Amino acid sequence: MANVHDVAAFILRECGEMTAMKLQKLVYYCQAWSLVWDEQPLFPERIEAWTNGPVVCDLYDLHRGKFRVPEWPNGNPDALDDEQKDTVLHVLSYYGDKSSQWLSDLTHSEEPWQEARKGLAETERGNQVISPASMAEYYSSLQSE
Repeated sequence: MANVHDVAAFILRECGEMTAMKLQKLVYYCQAWSLVWDEQPLFPERIEAWTNGPVVCDLYDLHRGKFRVPEWPNGNPDALDDEQKDTVLHVLSYYGDKSSQWLSDLTHSEEPWQEARKGLAETERGNQVISPASMAEYYSSLQSE
């Protein structure tokens, strides 16, 4: 199985430099749609519901303090199989041209992040996990609309 670093490296290879926040949101949507389309997670690392939206701590630990991320040498983009690459490319074709803020606002309007943040004030820090089950259920429902 690929890991989140491989996915980040693939996204940056395809799209080029971007903000750290945008990278986090694109990784989140890649995981969400992999759960729906491929019926399996793209990577095993957990996603947490932070104030600015979903965050994978394993990525954050390496880009902390950086506004923009030009590349991801900690991952191997070729570790993704063809199905995984196809999923990521489809996600990028829809979400890839959106701004970091647009993506963050979108995640705030969706149930998986909202459910994980229940009971927390808007600006309160939290590290609740956004479960793969909640992501699969929510994004599957969007597909049928």
